[in-house]
Amino acid sequence: MEVYLGRLPILDSKQNLVAFELLFRTNQNNIVEVTDNSAASANVIIDTYGQLGIENVIGKRRGFIKVDAKLLMNDAICMLPKKHVVLEILRSVEINDEIIQRCLFLKQKGYQLALSNVVQLDQRFERIMPLINIVKINITALNQNNLLNLIKNLRRWPVLLLAEKVESKEIARNCIALNFQMLQGFYFAKPEIITGKRIDPSKLSLLKLLLLVVKDGEVTEIENELKFQPGLSYNLLRMVNSAAGGLPSTINSIKRAIMIIGRKQLQRWIQILLYAAKQRDGGASDALMQTATVRGRLLEAIAIADRPHDKNHQDRAFMVGVLSLLDTLLGMEMSELVSTLSIQKDMGEALLTRRGYLGHQLELIEAHEKGEYETVSSILSEMGFINMDEFIKLELEATAWANRIKDAVNQST
Repeated sequence: MEVYLGRLPILDSKQNLVAFELLFRTNQNNIVEVTDNSAASANVIIDTYGQLGIENVIGKRRGFIKVDAKLLMNDAICMLPKKHVVLEILRSVEINDEIIQRCLFLKQKGYQLALSNVVQLDQRFERIMPLINIVKINITALNQNNLLNLIKNLRRWPVLLLAEKVESKEIARNCIALNFQMLQGFYFAKPEIITGKRIDPSKLSLLKLLLLVVKDGEVTEIENELKFQPGLSYNLLRMVNSAAGGLPSTINSIKRAIMIIGRKQLQRWIQILLYAAKQRDGGASDALMQTATVRGRLLEAIAIADRPHDKNHQDRAFMVGVLSLLDTLLGMEMSELVSTLSIQKDMGEALLTRRGYLGHQLELIEAHEKGEYETVSSILSEMGFINMDEFIKLELEATAWANRIKDAVNQST
């Protein structure tokens, strides 16, 4: 049985990436919940971890896995690493003596338990709540009044609250004000345009730097721009050294970095560093950096599979992937950014309308991020040169690479 794995990001109230919801789907019927044939599903999950390596899938974060009654009772579940998973009990599970005993056993084993898609608390929850670590609340199904009542009821237990289906900044702000510790949804990837908003100085400097590199500025101009930002120079050198790996000696000057890695490589590090630059309020957009870096690397990998000898096309693919979230990061219109950077027409089209060759492939990656597997399958079959298994493998390699880059940046900040 073929299995596909999707990951939906879970963020804390400061927009740091803290966990993923892991979506396991079979090729035949494309379902999220593991309903029938639970024993096989449990083994599939374990096989997937064995083959892909859990650290490549979720890094150092936890993975939430949805479980029904059958899967919860299956002994195979105890093969999952307790440090890495949260067992998310589906709403359909009938809370009876057997389930309570099983949850008690899993809790004693050290597993964390979550309740999925909660919209109200009734009598049946009273018995299981003392065993629960996290309650996931479906925000879209409740008005403010009902939400407040539900939160008030939940305060009787020391549980963490996670808001599901958070799709806008406004909803995110409301959830943070209500003391939700975690948020799930793609609100963080949507731009919030505020007229007259000033870009953070460190990001403005990086944008100027990116312009110089894109437009083939002199090496001395690039060096001078970096002199104003010693922290960025340090980060840049750390990243270059961590990626270079096999070089005989450490690169310790910007000029040497440019000579050794070339402008195209420098360009990609600057793009990634834009996301890593700390915001003025102290929070780094962890999830944005992770998503943008994976997008760049994955779009490049697709370009390599498609046109193995066209290095220029591969570099442009990487740039489109990373720049695709820059409007969100800077709070600017994408059209403004595209004209500022004056990039090639097809790249601009990809970023603005998801049209054209690269735009279509970016659309594929975005559909995968959201777990929209019907769209993923249909775009892959249209493309015709990568199948689902190959795509998943490329995506996992891109994720592992993004995790390494993120670690290099975090060590230096």
